[in-house]
Amino acid sequence: MTKNDRQQGTNTRLAHAGHDPHGYFGFVNPPVVHASTVLYPDAATMVSRKQKYTYGTRGTPTTDALAQAIDELEGSAGTIVVPSGLTAVTIPLLAFAAAGDHILITDSVYHPTRHFADTMLTRMGVEVEYYDPHIGAGIAGLLRPNTSIVFTESPASNTFEVQDIPAIAKAARQAGAVVMMDNTWATPLYLRPLDHGVDISIHAATKYPGGHSDVLLGTVSANQACWERLHEGFVTLGCCAGPDDVYQVLRGLRTMGVRLEHHRKSALEIAGWLEGRPGVARVLHPALPSHPDHALWRRDFSGASGVFSIVLDGGGQKETHAFLDALEIFGLGYSWGGYESLAVPVFLGDRIIAKGPYEGGLIRLQIGLEDAEDLKADLERGLAAAAR
Repeated sequence: MTKNDRQQGTNTRLAHAGHDPHGYFGFVNPPVVHASTVLYPDAATMVSRKQKYTYGTRGTPTTDALAQAIDELEGSAGTIVVPSGLTAVTIPLLAFAAAGDHILITDSVYHPTRHFADTMLTRMGVEVEYYDPHIGAGIAGLLRPNTSIVFTESPASNTFEVQDIPAIAKAARQAGAVVMMDNTWATPLYLRPLDHGVDISIHAATKYPGGHSDVLLGTVSANQACWERLHEGFVTLGCCAGPDDVYQVLRGLRTMGVRLEHHRKSALEIAGWLEGRPGVARVLHPALPSHPDHALWRRDFSGASGVFSIVLDGGGQKETHAFLDALEIFGLGYSWGGYESLAVPVFLGDRIIAKGPYEGGLIRLQIGLEDAEDLKADLERGLAAAAR
């Protein structure tokens, strides 16, 4: 906030969050601290550990700068910085789940999250149950005395259902369960989960904060009630991110607002254009008025990012592959949030509830920073190939 308490704009906040030049001799950017050992001035300080930094795994000026920036954006009590988006999912689950617990996970979750839950958590004696992403307040009927976590993701991976997060959070809180949300799609710029009752907000900072498809990183932010346990789990697991990766994400954060606005505008333009194209049965983009969850999206979100899916009008794998192989600008690669456009086929075979039916093959599109007209021409090539 400024001196007159006026809320600063998005790009101003991004430029200055976690920014303390006078703490680093006036240098605009924080130092990239490569650290393991930290020295103590005397034995008493060493035994009591009464100094800010004690060992490299527990934080450095570099990680603190990024964590403080994310806290300012999220409105969180604390943030941990970890080596990947998947690590940002697994550490809070490990920190808050215990043998004998029951946890609820949306059936439309990011596949690696499901895989971790179905393998490691299950082997640890945690019962995992998947729920319909549209359940809303009805989740109260699934909560048990031993339900410790409700894991949400909105919009959903690949199929973009929007969850009623405030209703789910209210029911979970009444039952004493911790609510986690993978908020990678929206970033804190378009949704602040903790403002809607979520306890822990998860981000693959690999995506929009990094922004250049060259770094892996994750962040996990918690409210005051959950911060101590999250941090204790993080320190216990010793899963810290490297300083060069942290610095690259902090640098990417400074331009995220400008980049994200371009992603948003281009994706919405292209999604609306695709709705009228022959060969496209549906466009799964929550910011389109045609999306069944559009009203829910408008209520909770302040913007949309550059990732959505399309459903081809009939056909199967052959048509989907023809579409993808005809693309010249869109790359065929996983992840998103970088400067380049990407396309991937969507697999729903592991789902229990949220699996359609769909009229044809599903393709997820990441709209990058290229010119929208060029991307439309490329998609026309794909649609023509699928039709043939």
